[in-house]
Amino acid sequence: MADNNRNYILAIVLSILVLVGWQYFIGMPQMERQREAQRQQQAQQPTATQPAPGTTPAPGAVPVPGGATAPAAPGAVAPAAVVTQSREQVIAATPRIAIETPRLTGSINLVGARVDDLVLATYRETVEKNSANVILFAPQGSPIDPTNHRQPFYAEFGFVAGAGQTIAVPNAQTRWTQVGSGKLTPSTPVTLTWDNGQGLTFNRTYEIDPTYMVTVRDSVVNAGQTPATLHPYGLISRHGTPQTSGYYILHEGLIGVFGDKGLQEVGYSAIETARTQAFKSRGGWLGMTDKYWAAALIPDQTTELDSSFKFFQASGLKSYQTDYLQPALTVAAGGRAEATTRLFAGAKEVAVVDGYSSSLNVDRFDRLIDWGWFYFITKPLFTVMDWIFLKTGNFGIAILLVTLLVKGLFFPLANKSYASITMMKKVQPEMMEIRDRFADDKMKQQQELMALYKREKINPLAGCWPIIIQIPVFFALYKVLFITIEMRHAPFFGWIHDLSAPDPTSMFNLFGLIPFTVPAFLLIGVWPLIMGVTMWVQMQMNPAPTDPIQATFFKWMPIMFTFMLASFPAGLVIYWAWNNTLSVLQQAVIMRRYGVKLELWDNLKSMFGATKKPPT
Repeated sequence: MADNNRNYILAIVLSILVLVGWQYFIGMPQMERQREAQRQQQAQQPTATQPAPGTTPAPGAVPVPGGATAPAAPGAVAPAAVVTQSREQVIAATPRIAIETPRLTGSINLVGARVDDLVLATYRETVEKNSANVILFAPQGSPIDPTNHRQPFYAEFGFVAGAGQTIAVPNAQTRWTQVGSGKLTPSTPVTLTWDNGQGLTFNRTYEIDPTYMVTVRDSVVNAGQTPATLHPYGLISRHGTPQTSGYYILHEGLIGVFGDKGLQEVGYSAIETARTQAFKSRGGWLGMTDKYWAAALIPDQTTELDSSFKFFQASGLKSYQTDYLQPALTVAAGGRAEATTRLFAGAKEVAVVDGYSSSLNVDRFDRLIDWGWFYFITKPLFTVMDWIFLKTGNFGIAILLVTLLVKGLFFPLANKSYASITMMKKVQPEMMEIRDRFADDKMKQQQELMALYKREKINPLAGCWPIIIQIPVFFALYKVLFITIEMRHAPFFGWIHDLSAPDPTSMFNLFGLIPFTVPAFLLIGVWPLIMGVTMWVQMQMNPAPTDPIQATFFKWMPIMFTFMLASFPAGLVIYWAWNNTLSVLQQAVIMRRYGVKLELWDNLKSMFGATKKPPT
């Protein structure tokens, strides 16, 4: 009985350690080191400067055939002194076309025709109603401020000349002209034009849908006497190391799907080491992802692509880039050529991302959301939870009901587990007698125990296997609660106004009664305490381990996990507390059904000085 209980408890402990142990002992220190590096970078390089042509490749350098870096374009401006302009001042300094949709606002820079100013109109930085909207894109030259996603972040499209050709093509300093006037809206596309003075006229049309997809249609008209060879390209560039959540279960960084190579996820620190990674594929997509937001390029899905992830460092400024280069287009004399690509820039809403994946037939575009290894479990769980949320209007209630559903599905396994516990308890006296008789001969002791198990038809692992089988499901549920934007700023009841943020209360200022600002590591709120108590009660349902070291460990484990989980999002802590409560009720029902004694009351009595009667 003691061995089986120990295996059962250890299985639970291991499942929890898989989820939080790495994060607490490795992930959080790594995140703090990254934040410190970002603070130092911000102090050393408050704004972007343009490196001199011919030195280290500049951020935003376009790809060229052969994988080299495009040379600085003729007429590129000289390096400028560091200026302390705000993002708004940088935007106001250039001519622009406004973007206005129900989900996005911003502008397109007529200098370079970059999409470099996007604000998410329906998402705010905090739960406060007057909080600023989330900024996704910012133009080159904006201050490096990773904490608020205000560092330079933009998308660029265009052409590079074919090998051996000296064709003037538009670059980051090209001043485009708008054809007509007006804003870019879901019902009004905009068209830009530029003449290179050599017989080529470049035209670009931007279209945008009501959510987060921009369609870019480039065309080139050749009025000259000789054919021109051009390679279409697209890139997304980000200056400064972004601040990431730092959790091992979530990918934040460079991402893409490339044909047979499938999904590729590369963190910012990893690409700094590799410098560049190249991929060849037909179709696919690539970009950069945060926890809740992303920007991704979606080229023509029938075209062969040379794609890459890149890292640049110039004048102390770190920059990251994803780009693709298409095969050459030959524009005959008097002819015309076209290229179309798309840019996703916005929130990673599951319904929106899935809709684009199916309607545009984009290979595995739904993997832009990090569903993880257990994709086949995680996504269906979200579908059920989202359906309940739509019916109840409260994501917290959806968490409780889905946890209850999962518990119900695994009830038969739990039933078998406790049936095994019952059989182990029946033979416990014989097991103790064998241990006493062969205390000095461990091998003989194990042989006799195995013979006992075989004679009584007992599987000592039967009580552990059901718990192990459940681990992927509970991990998938944990992941759903952590990564999905649908839980961001979602309220529960009472003081929980954001299920994606930690419980804001703390026992160390009596939950707000004392006017004292509690340090972050002491924010032990109401829900973490409830979670700790339910974990402790669950552990008291079983006999205390006879080994003193194990007994001490299990005694302090609820306190340890209370502190560890206190900094986790409230939705996850509520889930753990509710899951523990259901486990206690489930265990009590099954143990009573099989006549197994509940140790809870005896353990409670022993804590308050009462002595348990020795077993007969």
